[in-house]
Amino acid sequence: MKKLLYLLIAFVLFSSHDMFLKLDTYFLQPNSATTIQLFNGTFDSSENIIARNRMVDVSLVVNGNRIQVDTTQWRESDGITMLDFKTGDEGTGVAGVSTRPRNLAMTAKDFNEYLEHDGVLDMLDWRKQHHTLDQDAVEKYSKHVKTIFQVGDRKTGDWQTTLGYPIEFIPFSNPYDLELGDTIHFELLWQGEPLANQIVYVGLQGRAHSHDPDHPEEAHQHSFVTSVRTNAYGLLSVVITEDGFWYLRTIYLTESEEAGLTHESNWATLTFEVGRESSHADGDHHAGEQPLGSNIPEYAYWIASLALIVGLFFYFNRQH
Repeated sequence: MKKLLYLLIAFVLFSSHDMFLKLDTYFLQPNSATTIQLFNGTFDSSENIIARNRMVDVSLVVNGNRIQVDTTQWRESDGITMLDFKTGDEGTGVAGVSTRPRNLAMTAKDFNEYLEHDGVLDMLDWRKQHHTLDQDAVEKYSKHVKTIFQVGDRKTGDWQTTLGYPIEFIPFSNPYDLELGDTIHFELLWQGEPLANQIVYVGLQGRAHSHDPDHPEEAHQHSFVTSVRTNAYGLLSVVITEDGFWYLRTIYLTESEEAGLTHESNWATLTFEVGRESSHADGDHHAGEQPLGSNIPEYAYWIASLALIVGLFFYFNRQH
């Protein structure tokens, strides 16, 4: 039973890392009530809420005005931290949340598995090359997340706002001007400077499409994650292949010289939506890079992981 407990702890540890700001739709009506959801887990599922004292900044930027949101305005529901607010005039808006650092001690094995699972492959390769895979780690981490939404039809320049977070994505154009086949460029900033050669994961949660209007129950959904690297100028490009909910995520992990620490990481995500209506061009669309997990949706990972835990439980029981 104790071994099963360890497995469950490991499952939670390695499945509940990323943080995203999400909306049911990113196309909002002026002067209407809406809710921004803060997911802590995966893009598909939030595993736990975020304590208010962890939020060092919560900002809404609309029509050139940056509003500092009081953390008492948040509420919780089903493991999701939610912010209710009322939209104002038409325009392109930005919301951001930045968290205070926390420290996490990990065994060498757990640290290596985390690096592989969350795609921090440069640090994993470095540990392999320098024969340090057996060294434990104490990591200081913080997360800095943004979303861009559209209120009404009028476009404004708020999408390019820099919130001043330690790490953040800045688009070069308004995501709400995008159409299928367009390319959008982003700059990744670290402490206000371009971050070169950094692995970034680009994901899509597509809308359900049906080829047969007489059988909408046969609708299918495209979801994928693909990896790219920023160039020497901290830039990356994304080709918009489908309507749906898009995100970028990255973890900038470095060695630390701070007493009691071995590493420090800063996490960044950016979310936005493309297309109000479901549309599906002929043929299947995929990103230019090879997607992680062969385009398997994230929910399949959860099902497989739970099945593994159940199987290991019965295996260990048979050993006694």
